[in-house]
Amino acid sequence: MLPYALRGEANPVVTASLAIMVIAAVTLAGAWFFQLVIGLVPCPMCLEQRYAYYTLVPLSALVAASAVRGSPRGVLLLGLALLALIALANAGFGVYHAGVEWKFWQGPTSCTGATPSIGSAADLLKRLDTEKVVPCDAVQFRFLGLSLAGYNALISLLMAAIAGWGFVRAARR
Repeated sequence: MLPYALRGEANPVVTASLAIMVIAAVTLAGAWFFQLVIGLVPCPMCLEQRYAYYTLVPLSALVAASAVRGSPRGVLLLGLALLALIALANAGFGVYHAGVEWKFWQGPTSCTGATPSIGSAADLLKRLDTEKVVPCDAVQFRFLGLSLAGYNALISLLMAAIAGWGFVRAARR
């Protein structure tokens, strides 16, 4: 008998995990484009939101490869559930960050709080030449009223929905 992934019909696990992989990779490429080409300096929370994408790309590739190789359905469902949870957690983080930007709530003091001790004037001048720190509550770019943190939340929700779709479709098979 042919493996689950090669039975002739579209495999929702492969479809969902490859879609998540592409979306996550394109989103990372966009983040790096904004940083390296346009010159937007990411704040600490922006950088932390990328961790989910750095995890989603290889994990979704692994789930897709596992489906193609005929792994048990339970393993594939677990992989899709993990993809959905990571994306949902990142969506929550994106909403939190967008709320900090809109001043709905206070962000972490490490990137929105009081300025740390700067030492001597010579130390300050040296640090000003070498470091550019963007506070997490400062929006550098908005499109259609949303910041990049807001778009991260929407993109992460989309990936979670795709993983959920794949999970439901695979569970019914």
